[in-house]
Amino acid sequence: MAIGASVISLLIKPAGPDCNLRCTYCFYRQKSGMFPGTREHRMKESTLEQLIVQGMAAGRDLAQFSWQGGEPTLMGLEFFERVVELQTANLREGQIVTNALQTNGILIDRKWAEFLAAHNFLVGISLDGPASLHDYYRRDEKRIGSHKRVMQAIRTLLDAGAEVNILVLLNDRNVVEPDRVYDALLDTGVKYYQFVPCLEPGPGGAPAFYAITPEQYGNFLVRIFDRWLDSPMDISIRDFDDLMLILQGQPSNTCITQPRCGGYLLVEHTGDVFPCDFFVLPKWRIGNINQSSLEELKRSPKLMEFGDQKTMLSDECRMCPWLRFCYGGCIKHRVILGGQPSDRTYFCESYKMLLQHATKILQELQN
Repeated sequence: MAIGASVISLLIKPAGPDCNLRCTYCFYRQKSGMFPGTREHRMKESTLEQLIVQGMAAGRDLAQFSWQGGEPTLMGLEFFERVVELQTANLREGQIVTNALQTNGILIDRKWAEFLAAHNFLVGISLDGPASLHDYYRRDEKRIGSHKRVMQAIRTLLDAGAEVNILVLLNDRNVVEPDRVYDALLDTGVKYYQFVPCLEPGPGGAPAFYAITPEQYGNFLVRIFDRWLDSPMDISIRDFDDLMLILQGQPSNTCITQPRCGGYLLVEHTGDVFPCDFFVLPKWRIGNINQSSLEELKRSPKLMEFGDQKTMLSDECRMCPWLRFCYGGCIKHRVILGGQPSDRTYFCESYKMLLQHATKILQELQN
């Protein structure tokens, strides 16, 4: 996209924090307390119309809609049929519109899969490895594991021709078994993976029992990198794709490797807007699309303040030879255990382990 292009990226929670699973490590369920008064959280038709009309107007060249949760499929297929209808009605000549759906896969059937494939949704499926690892934390209200249902959803999506990637939440169980996790991913037939480290506070502010340590994360990434080198060339892993882009002098695709935060807006089911799904907090509420336009909210001083946090680097970070690969990492991982934005990321040593191991090899591959 050319310099000066009009682009907007929206991460939308149409069902708020509601979900049909009860994953032990989920950080978003607690957000229900921010939206009292209703048992179910669902985006109204009027709010959806504001979202699409304003999103299409703000992204005149490129409008990116990412639907997450909670679990967005709780809205029903008709909701997303309306999404496509509104996008089509507001499409401008030459405008590019993309949709992504991050789901646990529980409700995905043939009808869902055919719709998502027909309308070019990028579908992210959460899978934490083989059944014994995935089902340890990812269970429903009856404490029944979800692995079998997730695998069925993946097969149904692939059979329908949908574009699928897999998101792995690294917890204390699967992070120590990288080979089993990687083999399970390869067995799905999906070729696009991303790994997200779990870090949440437990009692007394220490890491929760299911969180991972920097050493565990670093060892996992290094082992997965070595496995990836021996894999077919069409296997894509977000962490390594970002490294290659940065080594080529190009901008990376994920916010964690950017110099500052604020590259997208999060829209809750109420229309409330926040700068990040890790910071859906009263302090960081920017406004509401039912009272203000997205164009106005993009220029919010509060959004600028939030973005500036990532530039608050310690002297150690500023002098680090690896700075251009992470810019201090995710703000959440600096402050989640009571730190300050200027502190180094909790996963600093993890990144160094990977970078020291991988960058020379990637440079040789590129050459």
